[in-house]
Amino acid sequence: MAKTTEPRVVAELGRPETPEETAARKAEASRLHRVRQTFRNLVASLVVCAIGMFLLVVLVPRDDTSRLPEIDYIAAAAQAQPDHAQPLAAPVLPDGWVANGAEIRTGADGVTEWYVGFLVPGPSGEPAEYVGLSQGLDANPTWVAQKLTDRTVTGEVNLDGHVWTAYDHLDLPDEERGNTAYALVLEHDGSTYVVYGSHSAEAVQTVARAITAGFTD
Repeated sequence: MAKTTEPRVVAELGRPETPEETAARKAEASRLHRVRQTFRNLVASLVVCAIGMFLLVVLVPRDDTSRLPEIDYIAAAAQAQPDHAQPLAAPVLPDGWVANGAEIRTGADGVTEWYVGFLVPGPSGEPAEYVGLSQGLDANPTWVAQKLTDRTVTGEVNLDGHVWTAYDHLDLPDEERGNTAYALVLEHDGSTYVVYGSHSAEAVQTVARAITAGFTD
């Protein structure tokens, strides 16, 4: 004779479960199991995705084409020098300074210009401001006025024994500053050096000092 299984006694009820209660309990246990399994699967998927993103960042080569070019302006000056009697300025600047342009230009007025554009690093090391160097070979006052968009002279600055004409317009609103908010001009040995910047006098003066440091007389 088959053994009869006694109904399960539920403590909370104080009596055996009914068949309906047993079925409901098993259904709830099955649902909770599926919920826990789904949560574990979700966590596992997130971990796999995080690992995949990490590998993507570490292993996939970065596209640096959007970065500004860094020009070896000292080499460019040496390459261009044989075609010009006057020494082309190639100032030696602090670490972190880079040039994003270096070339010989000839304007409509016929003045030949050696141009170098510098990017000045900020506290984080990223470029924070711009300083331009324009060396006019046998230039004239009109050329200087054009380079500085007719800015007015505000005084003089003596840097290491060389007196530069100053154009200090750093007090202008940002929208009026342009790249010539502060500028220095010096004539020496047939060249007119115009150094100008968008943010600070200190950066422009750094380039000016480096230029005169290269003078041989």
